[in-house]
Amino acid sequence: MTWVRPITRGWVVRDEVPGPDVDEFAEPDRVAAALARSGSARTLLAVQHPHRTPEALKAGRSLLDSLPAARNTLSALLRTAYREVSTVVALYEVDGPDGAACGVLCLVDPTAVGAGHVQHSEEIYPDVVRERAAVLAGLGYATSAALLVPVGERDELTEEVRARTGDQRPTVSTVDSGGRRHRLWLTRDTSLLTTIEAHTLMVADGNHRVAAAAAANVTMLALVTAGPGLRIGAIHRVLTNTGLTATNLAEAWRAVGLSVRETPDALPPAEPGRVVVRCATTTLDVALPPGLDHAVVEEVLIAQALGLDPAGPHVHPLPGGRTAPPDTDAVIELAPVPLAAVLAEHAAGRRMPRKSTYFTPKPRSGLLLADLH
Repeated sequence: MTWVRPITRGWVVRDEVPGPDVDEFAEPDRVAAALARSGSARTLLAVQHPHRTPEALKAGRSLLDSLPAARNTLSALLRTAYREVSTVVALYEVDGPDGAACGVLCLVDPTAVGAGHVQHSEEIYPDVVRERAAVLAGLGYATSAALLVPVGERDELTEEVRARTGDQRPTVSTVDSGGRRHRLWLTRDTSLLTTIEAHTLMVADGNHRVAAAAAANVTMLALVTAGPGLRIGAIHRVLTNTGLTATNLAEAWRAVGLSVRETPDALPPAEPGRVVVRCATTTLDVALPPGLDHAVVEEVLIAQALGLDPAGPHVHPLPGGRTAPPDTDAVIELAPVPLAAVLAEHAAGRRMPRKSTYFTPKPRSGLLLADLH
């Protein structure tokens, strides 16, 4: 069965993506803040998050109530900011301060997940999947891509893509707010899809997008890339509105047998096995028992010792380098997960804990849209 396909009907951006340069799957509060600053409802971000626009929040509109307006906005954007293309794949390169990736932007059949061709790398939040699936089903268009990595001993894809781009002028070339250069070449040559189908693909970024496409039974837009310079950054955990102080945390963690030291000048952890906890008054250094750091933090430090639900309203993931929200009680800083650990879990048929790997660089949302009908 052919499970990787060209984009039968798509739209490529004419100039710049309309609206704030914020990833579609950023934290909800960051999305809402960006939409409030934009001063315009005619943005791609408003299409992707229609229930987080200032108008929707003021009126108390739900996601389902907001989808008709999102469809109207998308139709207007397709006419004014995009041009239509048919039966294409996109050769894609992105490079910047957080790595480099070179690959193919294409469609992947949702049945590929159940058949084992595409395999999740992390556990997921079911409520996030439900929301993403509702947006996909309600819009009928993919506006951002998951990042899939071929699992194999050799990287054939990078060389083949670069051989086809060479000194060819890209269809789209843009630099995002983080200083990453994105270039995209449209082609009707679909021979690279055969190279892609020769390998199992692991979801590096976009586990919720992949699960949402499967739940909505629609094809998914994906950038398939072997690098050559993918990196994994840290994703921390933030405790908010708990009322817990550094003293409370230290006592609770020592009570379950953990070694806790007060270290005001501690640096972020570079290797697995310990976490650094930034509190309002001081910083704690906590040695972790054996296991995957993110699983230990959620199961032992948060659930067992503090009695909090790791997926509840008081615990949030925070990618490294991001600012913690103002209602933060503590930031639990974790080391980046080594790629070898991710691959070992994948080879064993297991998934990493949710929101534990932050692969970069990511494809930019909105450069190429795909009709999922």
